[in-house]
Amino acid sequence: MSTGTSAAPTAGQLHFEDVAVGDEVPALEVVVDETQMFFFSAATYNGHRIHYDKDWAREREGYDDVLVQGPLQSALLARAVTDWIGGAGRLVSFSAQNRAVAFPGQTLSFGGRVTGARVEDGRGVLELEIAGRRGDDVLMPGSATVSLPLRGDGG
Repeated sequence: MSTGTSAAPTAGQLHFEDVAVGDEVPALEVVVDETQMFFFSAATYNGHRIHYDKDWAREREGYDDVLVQGPLQSALLARAVTDWIGGAGRLVSFSAQNRAVAFPGQTLSFGGRVTGARVEDGRGVLELEIAGRRGDDVLMPGSATVSLPLRGDGG
């Protein structure tokens, strides 16, 4: 597909020149419900009862409710980044740690901040500090590297 030339830009495509260190990745807010959790467990072949059996989660695991899957939260964090960079952007690397639990029905927020920027091999490269949050609580800190097309490079 790509030989260094970006795909045709979509309206609103983010370019390297549009971003500065310190800029925020727009927050993606999500309220995960149990239906979404069921489908995610099915799609990922995750049959752990802590994600669907409330009695198990409460009585055997000691939680208040079933738990939102960490990989689902990680996928939502990646979505926040890829939605922001647009179709001609690339997610180069991604890392996140699941450090706290989330329950269905809670408002979770996924986003980040630009911590570094450079041009490399004809593309803009950004370093990001990213996180999944519940209010002020950081549930899932991480980092990502993305590349963006430069203005005037055809992408």
